[in-house]
Amino acid sequence: MFRVALIVCPHTVCSSLSMADDAFRLAERLAGGGLFEVSRVSVDGRPVDLGLMRIQVDGDLRLAESADLVLLPASGSNVKAALAGNGALIDWLRRRPPTQRLASLCSGAFLLAEAGQLDGHRATTHWALEDAFRQRFPAVELCIERLLTEDGTRFCSGGAQAGLDLCLHLVARLGGEALAQRLASALVVDRERGNQSRFVPLLPDAGAHESPMTALLAWLRAHHAEPIDLQRLAEQAHCSPRTLLRRFRQATGLTPADYLQRLRIGVAQEALRNPSRSLEQVALQVGYADRATFAKRFKQLCGETPGAFRRRLSEQESATH
Repeated sequence: MFRVALIVCPHTVCSSLSMADDAFRLAERLAGGGLFEVSRVSVDGRPVDLGLMRIQVDGDLRLAESADLVLLPASGSNVKAALAGNGALIDWLRRRPPTQRLASLCSGAFLLAEAGQLDGHRATTHWALEDAFRQRFPAVELCIERLLTEDGTRFCSGGAQAGLDLCLHLVARLGGEALAQRLASALVVDRERGNQSRFVPLLPDAGAHESPMTALLAWLRAHHAEPIDLQRLAEQAHCSPRTLLRRFRQATGLTPADYLQRLRIGVAQEALRNPSRSLEQVALQVGYADRATFAKRFKQLCGETPGAFRRRLSEQESATH
């Protein structure tokens, strides 16, 4: 029997905890019993108030010391507060042996990383937390494009529903692929969902306030399919190329060339919803001279080919009718 300890702290996200709890308990029922023993654990063994509900636990951290899998649900987007408020938990995690399986869902990776348990390991977390994670934990090999990572006895997942992907992966590791497939079917989810990168917005949020680049960005949206170089953009913005680069980066965080590629691929995503247009037609429509270049750029930014993107949209539409 595999003992699974779910760590509950004051910053635990209710939905993340319940997702993991439900997944392993359902896997236990589907297996006919005797495979998973699931427990909820807090630092001191007392119930934890998570705002929406008060979570009862089965014991303190001593209960998790001999667990086959210790899993940390998401701890919210305010990672500084989570790290500052869980010193005792982090100290306990720091003492976990390398042979014990440790897993995190979404922002729970910050707790594992703060304890040094991800140093030198591949890991992932929610794409919106990438910069904060990289700055704080340079010794971790962050694979932000991945929905989940496995590196030895260390497991991580990206945002929200990616936690279920990791739970299915862990069930497959501990109970076999057949059980994981049955669990996925019972939960009505796909077993393989590609990379997290396809969920990341292609362009930065324009924000509510105008910037010196607002007019130029609007012009780019209207002319994105045309041949555009830095000189043409500088003339449109009435400044030198050097000044344009500086202002553009300040306003968007991207170079003009990167922004243009992302803009084109974003328009292409909308165009691909129309099944009557071929991939060649879509490529030309958004400014690419050939399908091969278009497909390469699309996969770099979206984590899948244009054809795979279109098939996925078609499957989703069929499933709702």
